[in-house]
Amino acid sequence: MVKVIYQIVEHDGGWAYQVNGVYSEPYPTHDAARAAAERAAREQHIPGNITSISWEDKDGRWHQEVAAGDDRPETDVTG
Repeated sequence: MVKVIYQIVEHDGGWAYQVNGVYSEPYPTHDAARAAAERAAREQHIPGNITSISWEDKDGRWHQEVAAGDDRPETDVTG
């Protein structure tokens, strides 16, 4: 099973969560960034439909994938 770790870090004059080298939008406080990361982590557990997804990696490259919808990762929030 894949494990996705949301790490809370200082970023762009505020706080953000980082996953695999990619930052979220900045939040004004550590608590706000942690709440957003926890919300995103919870949403990872919700099964969905088969769908096409696109995502940007840490090098700025975009990828296209098909998500099965029932293969949910394990998640954790740190920092």
